[in-house]
Amino acid sequence: MRQIAVAVHSGHVPGLAEKARQFVEALAVKCPDAVLLVGGYWGHMVDVVNAALQRRLRIVLFLPVEKENAEVPPQAIALRTGCEYRCRSVLMIRSADAVVVLGGGVGTMIEALMAYAMGKPLLVLVGTGAASDKLHVAYPDYFDERAAVRAVYTEDPVELAELACAAEGGTATNFG
Repeated sequence: MRQIAVAVHSGHVPGLAEKARQFVEALAVKCPDAVLLVGGYWGHMVDVVNAALQRRLRIVLFLPVEKENAEVPPQAIALRTGCEYRCRSVLMIRSADAVVVLGGGVGTMIEALMAYAMGKPLLVLVGTGAASDKLHVAYPDYFDERAAVRAVYTEDPVELAELACAAEGGTATNFG
């Protein structure tokens, strides 16, 4: 069973819902025992969670204290972390075997940087129209000179799912 953290926009980006759905559908076929770790149930996180539940994938939501009373589907496991947004992201990324960035803003990019710092396999969807598309330009391979984890980029949500299923689980390291 692999635990895959999915970092995705907490708002709306045109076309991203369809890419999220394609990713989850392919993931359900390639690794049906996957557990998806998601930071909440709003914005495009709703798209990921709903698509995963329709395909009977397991979901764990890492709810920040600011939204710990969010209504979530009863089939999802809701962890009320007691942490603010960034703190809950630490828990989510640390719990993952691999981290998938579907597209988002600064919060999504922070989660990508956390994955790198923790030595987690990092897979990024580009061509989404979200700010996280700039990661590929800024960091085509590694985020810094330590070369902790090579970021893998693709424009294809199906390929992203295949990569997530094949990624070797990362171990926590301290790259502070």
